[in-house]
Amino acid sequence: MNPNSKNLSGKVALVTGASRGIGAAIAKRLAADGAAVAITYSSSPEKANEVVRAIESAGGKALAIQADAADEKAVRAAVTKTVSKFGGIDILVNNAGVALMSPIEKFTIEDFDKSIAVNVRSVFVATQEASKHLRDGGRVIHIGSTNSDRMPFAGGSVYALTKAAIVGFTKGLARDLAPRQITVNNIQPGPVNTDMNPENGPFAESLKSLMALKRYGSGDEIAGMVSYLAGPEASYVTGASLLIDGGFAA
Repeated sequence: MNPNSKNLSGKVALVTGASRGIGAAIAKRLAADGAAVAITYSSSPEKANEVVRAIESAGGKALAIQADAADEKAVRAAVTKTVSKFGGIDILVNNAGVALMSPIEKFTIEDFDKSIAVNVRSVFVATQEASKHLRDGGRVIHIGSTNSDRMPFAGGSVYALTKAAIVGFTKGLARDLAPRQITVNNIQPGPVNTDMNPENGPFAESLKSLMALKRYGSGDEIAGMVSYLAGPEASYVTGASLLIDGGFAA
């Protein structure tokens, strides 16, 4: 899809956890496609405002909303603020997430609860609240992980558990929202070059060795798949979990 096609003109998107990394790339791409974009952030107002300024300087419309993904009331309020600011909502991208790793015998209940709260519970809350406002023909897009299909190293069992839960939620939700022609899909990235997981970081070479393409992905590549699923050409795609992982799970 040509990012200059403005195929999302008149649409409104909410992207959670979008002050940096993959989320920021998604927000900028949807704005480039013509959508008004609201983003949530937890603790980085400067980064969130940078994303807003980048979108606005390119002629787009954007809004930053402080909302900890683990805070139910804040997540619901973010949906309400998006609708109030832009007059509705057409696209929800559940991007916020945490990756807490530890051998199972050392995994604390506090980290388990946080993993569930951010990676699963917040996805349910945001989707439930957004479903009250989503216009017919809307889109719900989850950012999952290739680790729901393959976890080739120790310490990632709880992370894989949370991302596997999103696979099942996607399938059931696709049935729930189909009468309104709202599609629901799950994007499953592999290693992506971000400040939290840089392509030259201490674990990078071991991860590259597991991929067919032997390289990290970019936020823009993930954003391109989001753009496709958010656009009119993907109106017949729903209930799918789509790998974009350089062959990590191949």
